[in-house]
This record gives sequence, structure tokens and C-alpha cells, in this order.
Amino acid sequence: MSSVFVLSESPVKFGTSGVRGLVEELTNEVCYAYAAAFWRAAGEGDRVVIGHDLRPSSPQMTQACMAAMCDLGVHVDYVGALPTPAIAYYAALQNVPAIVITGSHIPFDRNGIKFYRREGEISKRDETAMLHQLVEIPSNMALPALPVADPVALNSFIARYTSFFAGALAGKKIAVYQHSSVARDIIVDIFEQLGAEVVALGRTETFVPIDTEAVRPEDIEQAAKWAREVGFDAIVSTDGDADRPLIGDENGQWLRGDVVGVLTAKFLAANYVVTPVSSNTVLEHSHCFEECIRTKIGSPYVIAGMEHAPEGSAVLGYEANGGVLLGSDIVKGAQRLKALPTRDSILPMLAVFGLAAERGCKVSELLVDLPTRFTHSDRIQNFATEKSKALIAEFVEGIRDASVVMAPNSGEPTNVDITDGYRVTFSNGDIVHLRPSGNAPELRCYAEATDADHAKALCEACLAAVQAA
Repeated sequence: MSSVFVLSESPVKFGTSGVRGLVEELTNEVCYAYAAAFWRAAGEGDRVVIGHDLRPSSPQMTQACMAAMCDLGVHVDYVGALPTPAIAYYAALQNVPAIVITGSHIPFDRNGIKFYRREGEISKRDETAMLHQLVEIPSNMALPALPVADPVALNSFIARYTSFFAGALAGKKIAVYQHSSVARDIIVDIFEQLGAEVVALGRTETFVPIDTEAVRPEDIEQAAKWAREVGFDAIVSTDGDADRPLIGDENGQWLRGDVVGVLTAKFLAANYVVTPVSSNTVLEHSHCFEECIRTKIGSPYVIAGMEHAPEGSAVLGYEANGGVLLGSDIVKGAQRLKALPTRDSILPMLAVFGLAAERGCKVSELLVDLPTRFTHSDRIQNFATEKSKALIAEFVEGIRDASVVMAPNSGEPTNVDITDGYRVTFSNGDIVHLRPSGNAPELRCYAEATDADHAKALCEACLAAVQAA
């Protein structure tokens, strides 16, 4: 006996990148159905790579996805708990599809699944094709035991960096805020092989939902405290699945992810740079790159933008969360860094440190030459997506005056961008951007100004006005 599962009717939906939902909704049947639908719509061959993060719910979800693959006659190459970019990189080397069970940065009561074709992340078109699949769920579904993980994927990922950045961290003292990141030990290994003295801090077995776009006040305070007490040249961390970095300077001040993207592009000498509309305009104002392309928010859109680069371009994409996507091979001296068009946290860390080494300066001094544009972002949690969309629709239709809510003291609006959400540039240069999160019931706000404190005040005032309204 079996039952038919209709994905389009499931409460678990695709977000900005991959499937996302509450753990209680991500049942064995749902995970089985999405994995089977992926293989029917976008899978190729007879082999798939599967791995996961350290969330408590991830192992069982992995087993359900493996059950679907086994029933379809697909061999599973289980690589264990690894960073999402490590799983994607290994799958690309093997030229096979991949499934990654991860909720990235969202709270631990939620989780998700990411899917990769042979050539990289699935597209929005693939998502639509998956949702049209009707999947038969066996009534006697048996979850296979997780086998011993194949270490080849881990070793390949480490070698990617230790060969290209050999000796780059010699003499440096780097702190690693480990918390519950799946990359917490891998980062230490890579950095030590590159010559750094590594100090591991803040390890926990309780899942910590680090959001690199909206860093928690306690993590801001803790990094500054560690800088005073421990002393280091830089501090790094990642979100749960290690596809988004947190990079701090010698003072424990966290760098904005979109600034990290610009610094990474500079180090790698990229000339075709793609980033979502929410990223800081320091990209264009720096006048360092031949082409700067803006997209909707989400890695599938950034990847689509990178695919339009002229042949022979050095192509790089990044998001406001700091995740970097490498769209072409990069050659420096005798070393070649292979393309990896999915978010990665390790590459931007090493690129920032490499740029500081080339210039003979501290990490904090890398910001001196950049235009003075600052972004602050935050969000209202437990804010229904429908409510967010309704608010933005009122702005678009003129039912509600966006200026009053978003920035009443910034002058007249000079530009409105509805590429993704509602983004307004004002006559004094301030920018305020509201959009619903694609991964959780949250309303996100991005504010940009020529002063960091003013950007923060803009963001806080806007979110307060939304809540009051």
C-alpha cells in the first residue's frame, strides 16, 4: 500500500534558497517526497551525494531522503555532517547531484533541504517542476541507518583552500567562534595548516541560530570582549551550515557581509560582480569593477546573474549575508581556485586575510579606502509573510505613505526599487529597504547611510514604525 503526496499542497515551501519549514512539518513523508520529486525533476545518473548540518532534526531528515533515493535505485554517497559548500564542492568534483539537509541560519525549530544538480544549485524553474510531481509514499517506509561518512569530501574541501592559500596565515592569531557551526573544527584545521595560531572559543552542543545579516547583540558584545581578553588579528564564525561567514577585525568588530563581498572581489580581481538589490551601494561607489549586476534576493537569482557574464570574465557573486559564490576559476600565480557557484564562508575569510597581507595592514584598515556607506539590518520575528506582503502592497499602490513609515526625516524619495520588496532612496542619500524573509515569518529591514549610527537609527525607527502601524 502507498499514498500519493502532492508537494504543492504541503505546508513546507521553497524559500529564497531551498525548502524551509518547521521541524514538526518536515515529517519523514515530506522529506521523502521532496527528495523523490527532486530526482524525478532534476536528478541525473544513478548516484547522489547526501550530507547535513548539526541541527538535532537533520539526521532523521537525512534518513528519509536516503530512503527515497534507495527506493528509486539511486546509490547514496553519504558524507556526514559537513558545510553545505563542502558537500556541493565534492558533488561538483564527482559530477553528480547532491542533497543537503540544513536550515542554514534559521532557528533550530525549523530546518530545510537544499538540492544541487550536477552543474550546481537548482533553479526556480526546477523548483516549479518539483512541485508538479506526484510522489507515492510507501506505507511501510523503512529509514536506513546512517553509514560511516566518507571522508573524501571533507579532505577535498580542505585541500581546496590549503593549496590556493598556502602559508597565507603565517604568524597570524585567529579566533574561531565555534558555537554549533558544522564547520567549527574544519576552520581550525584549515587555518592551522595555513600557518595560523588558532584560538577556539564559544563551542556549544546547543544549536545557535547565527544570522550573519542581523548579528545578535550578545554576539557583538562577546566578540569585543574576546578581543580585549584574548587578543587576536581577526575573529571568524559562520552560520549553522557554514555557507555564510562572520568576519571580525582585531577589535572584535564584525564586518558587514556585503563589505566582505567587495573585499573578496578585490582580492580575487573579479571584474563581473553580481549581488542582490539589498547589498550596500559601496559596490558601485568603489568604481573597482567593470560590471556590477543587481538581482532579487536569493542565491538562485545571483547564480542566474553570474551565468550572463561575458566569456573569459572573472565572475564573483555575493550576498548581504557575506556568502560568496565563485562563478569562474581564479588563477593567482601558479595556483588555480576552481569555481564554486554556491554560497561559501571559507573563501571570503581567507580572501579578506589575504588582502590585508598583500597591503601589510590590519583587517580594520581595509575599510579605509572604501566609500563611506554603512548598512544596518534587522528584522521583526514572528511577523507573518502575508502581513509583510500586504504592507509592501500598500506602499506600492500608494495606500500608505512609505516615507512616513520608512524615513520621515530623510527628504523626498528619489528612487523606488521593487525588485525584491520595497527599497527607497531619499534625497539626502539615505536608503531604506523592507522585504519579507523567504525562509521564515520575518520582516527584514535594510538601512543604508553615510554614518553607521545613522544607518542603525534608520533601521530601528523603521521597524518601530511598522510595529506601531
